[in-house]
Amino acid sequence: MLGEAAMSYSFRQVCVLCWFFIGMGLFCLLIGCAPIKPMRVAAVALTVQDVAHAAARQNDPYIVKEGTPAYLMLLDGLIEAYPQNRELLIAACQANASYASSFLEDEEGERATRLYQKAKRYGFRALSEKVDFAQSASGSLEDFSAGLALFTKRDVPALFWTANAWASWISGNIGSVEAMGDLPFLEATIRRILELEDSYYFGGPHLLMGIFLAAKPAAIGGNLPAAKQHFERAFSYGAGKVLMAKVYYAQYYARGVKDRVLFEQILREVQTAPVDDPPDMVLGNVMAKEKANRLLDKTEEYFGETL
Repeated sequence: MLGEAAMSYSFRQVCVLCWFFIGMGLFCLLIGCAPIKPMRVAAVALTVQDVAHAAARQNDPYIVKEGTPAYLMLLDGLIEAYPQNRELLIAACQANASYASSFLEDEEGERATRLYQKAKRYGFRALSEKVDFAQSASGSLEDFSAGLALFTKRDVPALFWTANAWASWISGNIGSVEAMGDLPFLEATIRRILELEDSYYFGGPHLLMGIFLAAKPAAIGGNLPAAKQHFERAFSYGAGKVLMAKVYYAQYYARGVKDRVLFEQILREVQTAPVDDPPDMVLGNVMAKEKANRLLDKTEEYFGETL
């Protein structure tokens, strides 16, 4: 046991050191010749995207879980130095929200909620080139919707990852007045993304809307039939290979309609599905299998003896 513990600790050190050296390399790039610093900042932003891309192709969640905190700190430092860099802000929004949903949400809800809030703030900053997004989101829905009309297809990545973080933050604070007040603004944002590019990230906007409509009670605008249509569109864009979409379908729609048979069927399909197609979803698919296992373990809690 001691040997295993030592090996585990050593491996964690290696993971952290790898991210540290990546970070040092990026900072060294930035502190080079001052006259061409804007070019260097752009290069760093692209390198950050490459790191995220490589992480998405990992089939070992442990490596990503151990390395990501250092990566998040690196992004914080880069943004401190270059607070207006939109690509860094989007990357930080995506990374913080993805880490929270993948590794913290089910067991460390409070930590996850803090990271979702941090991700949301980064996303709001990334969207503030055209409108003060945070201020707009605290004003009237009519003015907010008018501001959304200024965004174009180029803004879809920032809108999508911000909406993803925002939705997760609301979910973690659903009992608060602030979170409830944010719901119509979030819905307007998702609908704008659907208008601009509904196929983005394997149909991710449809997945967001499906979860949104399935999770809300009917009394405040929830709509299970409409949610099902959005889930099915997400399945179509992902060719049925994005396993987390199926997991969320079981978690939100199947539970919402109290269909135990569908719930178990979908999750067992996820358990036996391959994880390496598409390549950019390997990590997500591995995590989906783990989440499917956890949900299946709670079947009796969710449905009791009802078939």
